[in-house]
Amino acid sequence: MARQKKAGGNPKASYQDKIKNEINTILRREISDPRLNLCSVTRVVLNPDYSTAEVYWDTFDSSKRGDIKIAIEGISGRVRTLLAKNLEVRHTPSLTFIYDSQFEDELKITALLNKEKDDESEV
Repeated sequence: MARQKKAGGNPKASYQDKIKNEINTILRREISDPRLNLCSVTRVVLNPDYSTAEVYWDTFDSSKRGDIKIAIEGISGRVRTLLAKNLEVRHTPSLTFIYDSQFEDELKITALLNKEKDDESEV
């Protein structure tokens, strides 16, 4: 029986979300490195042929970012192996872990906007 496609669905986006959720589960349940307890995958971007995935991560404690980066780079092969096993796909993309500074950038922009707003109200 053929698999029916959801109306308006985006298979690439759903696969990216599935990879993101699965990596987060792997980090919580199957990797015992305590440095990764504060690490979370924020998004996954697959290239057009699905052979590589950029995995963006963030941490709740930015002071430990360097330690977490070392830990996550050290377990990338294990994560890919577990990902292949858990997703049950023939080809698992190679993973490149990239720190996601989106939240820090957002805080900086918000602070600048608030400062500008305060400066305007003083005039």
